[in-house]
Amino acid sequence: MPADPDPTVYPLDHLALRGGHTAPALVLKDRTLSYEALNARVGLLAGWLKSCVPETGARIATWLPKTELTCLMPLAAVRAGLVHVPINPLLKRAQVAHILADSGASLLIANKGRLDTLEPADAACAILEETAVWQMAEAQNSTLPPSASSPDSLAAILYTSGSTGRPKGVMLSQANLWLGAVSVAHYLQIMPKDRVLAVLPLAFDYGQNQLLSTWYAGGCVVPLDYLTPRDVVKAVARHAITTIAAVPPLWLQLTEMDWPEETAAQLKRLTNSGGALTASLVRALRGKFPQADLYPMYGLTEAFRSTYLDPALVDEHPTSIGKAIPFAEILVVNDGGHAAAPDEEGELIHTGPLVAQGYWQDAERTAERFKPAPSFALLGGMAVWSGDRVRRDQQGLLHFVGRRDAMIKTSGNRVSPQEVEEAAIATGLVAEAVALGLPDAQLGAAIHLVVRASGDAAEAQEALIPALTRALPNFMVPRQVHWREVMPTSPNGKLDRVALAAELSAGKATS
Repeated sequence: MPADPDPTVYPLDHLALRGGHTAPALVLKDRTLSYEALNARVGLLAGWLKSCVPETGARIATWLPKTELTCLMPLAAVRAGLVHVPINPLLKRAQVAHILADSGASLLIANKGRLDTLEPADAACAILEETAVWQMAEAQNSTLPPSASSPDSLAAILYTSGSTGRPKGVMLSQANLWLGAVSVAHYLQIMPKDRVLAVLPLAFDYGQNQLLSTWYAGGCVVPLDYLTPRDVVKAVARHAITTIAAVPPLWLQLTEMDWPEETAAQLKRLTNSGGALTASLVRALRGKFPQADLYPMYGLTEAFRSTYLDPALVDEHPTSIGKAIPFAEILVVNDGGHAAAPDEEGELIHTGPLVAQGYWQDAERTAERFKPAPSFALLGGMAVWSGDRVRRDQQGLLHFVGRRDAMIKTSGNRVSPQEVEEAAIATGLVAEAVALGLPDAQLGAAIHLVVRASGDAAEAQEALIPALTRALPNFMVPRQVHWREVMPTSPNGKLDRVALAAELSAGKATS
């Protein structure tokens, strides 16, 4: 491990200056940008943004695949004094409309195909097609130099679903994102010669950090929107990839692929987050890529990343989530509010400079999750109280126990049960709905929906899944629907989620 990472924070757009002038920074479909070209293109886009949206702190939303604009916007927005709101390209119009309204976005940039799905009431802001943005920026030809903005200023709002309610916007400062890039580049030991394949959505903190940590290290990013796991194998071979970050379902698919020996041997490091690795998957990865370092990780959007496991310990402790990453202090607090003893279960608490600024315009939910650190914390300040149950073993390694809330984590995505239930009821086909996550070998958790029809049951059973497929991103569409004539209720009159979960887990539900 190199010396302690530099805690000095610079404006986020200075990441475009980290590599050598002629060194490759970003591989696009039609060309490769050097660091000199990357900085120039960031300046060009920032200059146009500043003239188009002059209000400092205004929110700019993007709803795009991994194009040049998507990759550059995290840096260009802050250089222009704006706040970036990246929207997952898998989301559909209802989710996009919520994010635009909640963030108060001044501008949405997307491609024609996505814009054509929106209805007039979905966006109160200005809307521009991606190609038109570049045409205007190049015609205007006004650039902004590297900024001198405050590290504490808001840089991005990343929307994430919790256990209840609609997606909430996590407010990330430039310091949050800069130090996250420093931390990851440090413990992954990314070098200028490394080439990172960015397969994860850039609207996720884990996905966006693929860009930022690589640029901090002076390396090169290769964005990839893949359709099949075979596309990933081909990209690794074509671009001499050394590093992949992924979630368990994709890792499982990749281990099932036939890899040419010379292609597999190119990979130096594999990183996992968005769900726990199983012992069997660790064995499969180690067997398929024996020369690559494997980094299991645990993270929260509210604090970016919390822990990683040293690759040297993976074979012996395949299910551990490791120890705190640089710039993070991770505590385990027992039910009495004290530091948990070794092997005692408690809540994971994250404190330090990676902790976000709270939820956008949501003081109530901010107060629930962001609280002062316990008195025994070394770093103090505000902490994220995760709600996740963990234990720390005698060697100081952390082990995930379970989630306190009902959030469903499927295919690396955090899904709010309420959002699925609301979509089901909105079809008019069902009167009541409960969404649950059940263990699944491929997905981590599969979404099961228990419903009571509002009208003709046969008609509803035929139409519900097609209707949900039109309304929801694919990862939110239930794997199975269970139909009931009467829904169980708890003593307080609410739908009894606990009873339904127990029944479905026991395999007693009728579908």
